[in-house]
Amino acid sequence: MATTRSAHTVWEGNLLEGNGVVTFDSSGAIGEQPVTWASRAQEANGKTSPEELIAAAHSSCFSMAFSNILNKAGTPPTKLVTSADVSFQPGEGITGIHLTVEGTVPGIDEAAFQAAADEAKVGCPVSQALKATPITLTAKLA
Repeated sequence: MATTRSAHTVWEGNLLEGNGVVTFDSSGAIGEQPVTWASRAQEANGKTSPEELIAAAHSSCFSMAFSNILNKAGTPPTKLVTSADVSFQPGEGITGIHLTVEGTVPGIDEAAFQAAADEAKVGCPVSQALKATPITLTAKLA
């Protein structure tokens, strides 16, 4: 069954001095989040950005895909800790994403862990959606 998730943003003012609020419509799990150009291109200062939202989506998607790959190989993970760093350059856009994962996976060696992580990096749906962006990966067992 296909699903659709929704969010919306209300923006007021011009790019440099304006501000917006992102609302997560589908789940309501995350309260309204403020966003500004400064929070995107400079310091976050308690506000989110499209890049942070992409990082959250990518780290969770990768973790799910990686967990599934490990489980199908007969080595389900005890724990995976994944971070995603999305780089943004004003005037250029998103220039790269770096995934870092550390996992506790009984019965697997470093080479098999790396191979499964590489498969998850390529195969997770968010990676697929972002394949025009360079995606790199660091993976290690805990």
